[in-house]
Amino acid sequence: MAYFETINLVQGDTKPQINFTIRDSATAVNNSTVLDEDDPSTWKIIDITGYSIELKFKEMSSAAVLSTINLSPVAPTTDGKCYLNWPADALDVPAGIYEGELQLTDGSGKVQTVYDKLKFKVREQF
Repeated sequence: MAYFETINLVQGDTKPQINFTIRDSATAVNNSTVLDEDDPSTWKIIDITGYSIELKFKEMSSAAVLSTINLSPVAPTTDGKCYLNWPADALDVPAGIYEGELQLTDGSGKVQTVYDKLKFKVREQF
């Protein structure tokens, strides 16, 4: 298991908006592309039409999920793009290291969790 690049945040903020493109790391973009597990630009984009996508956010050292945040798709959903807006109190947390995972749920209720996690560093306000 790996982490994506650390996202730096500040306590109490409701920004930044975080943008994602959901991709399949096991499938190449097309037949003429060589799949490279370290290069997301070679991964096939997942059509997120009909999916709900959420981020589960927790302290790194804890099993307790602090927030479950719904992401919004960007049209056209065939491009796999979505974004996260932080709810008003989601970052009202102590300074520290947090992690998150993205979960996709299709229209029939089947769930796929993105294997690699997101890592967040939250610092105190001045």
